[in-house]
Amino acid sequence: MRDATPNLTGRETQVLRLLSTGDTVSSIARQLSLSPHTVDTYIRRLRTKTGTVNRTQLTVFAVQNGYVGTL
Repeated sequence: MRDATPNLTGRETQVLRLLSTGDTVSSIARQLSLSPHTVDTYIRRLRTKTGTVNRTQLTVFAVQNGYVGTL
């Protein structure tokens, strides 16, 4: 993972928080009124921005950087 905290958009932050609390792509899509494809695109962008390779690492990133409380 990268050392510097990347600038995330508001929507990226929403997706990261929901993903990190265990929501599925379909659930996130419903909650944010987006298509599952769009949510998947946000997740890919988040992985690129954060230097993570999977959802588990994204969750660790989110906790370590204060996007969600400890799980």
